[in-house]
Amino acid sequence: MYAVPLTDRAELRPLEPWQAPEFLAHIDRARDLVDPWIPWATFSTDLASARATLQRYADKQVADAGRIYGIWLDGTLVGGVMFVRFDASQGTAEIGVWSEPAAERRGLIGAAVHRLLAYAFEERGLHRVEWWNSTVNVRSRAVAQRAGMHLDGTLREHTEYRGVRLDMEVWSLLAHEWKGREA
Repeated sequence: MYAVPLTDRAELRPLEPWQAPEFLAHIDRARDLVDPWIPWATFSTDLASARATLQRYADKQVADAGRIYGIWLDGTLVGGVMFVRFDASQGTAEIGVWSEPAAERRGLIGAAVHRLLAYAFEERGLHRVEWWNSTVNVRSRAVAQRAGMHLDGTLREHTEYRGVRLDMEVWSLLAHEWKGREA
């Protein structure tokens, strides 16, 4: 229904259940990069499970508890951003991202994260936006740093992935930090 330009060739759009075939094709291209870091990538392996992933986010949107967006480059879905959690009553949210190789090194993820931060702070008046990443996911950490987030701490052996316990970093940006940066 709408698109937000990220560059002259890329745009940010809502991802919805009816787009499951395109989403599944994209996740299949991105799986090697995404699977270790985004839990739903592991479970989105056929059309029904891809649709279910997008439906979970559609349900979150209805409840004002989350949202998922795709990044299209030259008309092809190549990545995305999401509010993993969104709690307006508490003034907090968590942002997550993913991409396939075609989206790398183009600034698309950073531009999309900037749009979500602007929405969270400027339109919705949130107080805090978080970013969680595994300590071994250095690309994700770099996005948080470029977004101006601060490392709050590390949760040791927080998450299990294929039998290995991973440490998780928690980053955050506060509304007054965003306002100071945007001014």
